[in-house]
Amino acid sequence: MPLIKSISGIRGTIGGAANDGLNPINLTLFASAYAQWVKNNFPQQKCKVVVGRDARISGEMVNSVVVGALLGCGVDVVNVGLATTPTVEMAVVDEQAQGGIIITASHNPRQWNALKLLNAKGEFLSDDDGKAVLQIADQGKLTFPDVDSLGSLVDEYDFVDKHIEKVLALKLVDTNAIKRANFKVAIDCVNSVGGIAIPRLLKALGVSNVVELYCEPTGEFPHNPEPLPEHLTEISSAVVSEKAHLGFVVDPDVDRLAIICEDGTMFGEEYTLVAVADYVLAETKGNTVSNLSSTAALRDVTHKHGQQYYASAVGEVNVVAAMKKHNAVIGGEGNGGVIYPELHYGRDALVGIALFLSQLAKCNKTCSELKAHYPQYFMSKNKVELSHEVNPDEVLRRMKIHYSNQKLNNIDGLKVEFDDGWIHLRKSNTEPIIRIYTEAKSPEKAKELAEQAMKLIQNQ
Repeated sequence: MPLIKSISGIRGTIGGAANDGLNPINLTLFASAYAQWVKNNFPQQKCKVVVGRDARISGEMVNSVVVGALLGCGVDVVNVGLATTPTVEMAVVDEQAQGGIIITASHNPRQWNALKLLNAKGEFLSDDDGKAVLQIADQGKLTFPDVDSLGSLVDEYDFVDKHIEKVLALKLVDTNAIKRANFKVAIDCVNSVGGIAIPRLLKALGVSNVVELYCEPTGEFPHNPEPLPEHLTEISSAVVSEKAHLGFVVDPDVDRLAIICEDGTMFGEEYTLVAVADYVLAETKGNTVSNLSSTAALRDVTHKHGQQYYASAVGEVNVVAAMKKHNAVIGGEGNGGVIYPELHYGRDALVGIALFLSQLAKCNKTCSELKAHYPQYFMSKNKVELSHEVNPDEVLRRMKIHYSNQKLNNIDGLKVEFDDGWIHLRKSNTEPIIRIYTEAKSPEKAKELAEQAMKLIQNQ
């Protein structure tokens, strides 16, 4: 399959012809282009890059090629080995490195891998920086240092434990309350790096009774690794049969968190952030941010605490930028991505677990009762395929005219807000499609809004 090149990095399937897929030739090119970008930004010093990976089968090969390319470009490398995405992000700061590369395809299936690129703050590259890396790769005008100026390699494998120590040191993480609650917790770590980090975290938090599913970091995903309800039937059954208080599920690189209630029902990825934000806002006054496609429940909870909610374009880098702009104390994305700036500016399932357990231990509610406490919204996610002669920008322009009497937001596609729900339309950058996200206070209304939008697009 062809490579997918974006401002956040490069991803693709392993194998294929020289110009296709994520093979050693392309890996070397993009790692070298990234090294050149780093050196361009820090021309007066010897540069250092942190490299870490999830447990997928191709990870060791990709890691070896990427590390070799960086060393060959004269960049020092701190190889942190198997580590979560947020762990690598934090390691960049700890090491005072000039950048970082996370080798992970996140929730994509086993044949995929990717290079996710970080700046010196341990955050994903901005749009301009990502485009600069792609331009260097496209031009191919790379020069390499002589033998006396090659990079040096250091292996440091204890950053997961350092990450956990920093989570436990947070003021709002109440290990005493968690210990007193005597939780029984089931976890599904999809045989990736969550199997290294999450059991250690729970033990450190005082959770001694843990039911572990798929915690061996073999890279052999036992089910589709995206933590959606249809993929989580086994842990849902385990929570009930084991009489656990709740279950946690993470994706292969552990930046998304899904929660299972004690009765086996889904807490809902959208509500991971809502619940954590409710807990944080009760203790810390400040604003919140999520992307335009995330649930309105976060807005409602934020207003309940007398604070302001702001929406950003989709994408972690956009959420982080908006959080900094609006001084948000908590934010993230509706896919289970919690960003708690008190720790760092990155989606982090570890801090999400620690804050959620602290909240649950104090609220005197079951997991399902806590979920019922929040405003209930329902989403529908759809897409419309366009013929190649149709311009998606023109489609969005016409939709904007059609909905001109409603409240509109066009910072990322078009979002149309109604009294009882919303529609968010986004064009794909890689396919001729329009993605349609809707939300309302009933599944029927969410479906009705989606069908309305799809019909309008198809009839243009």
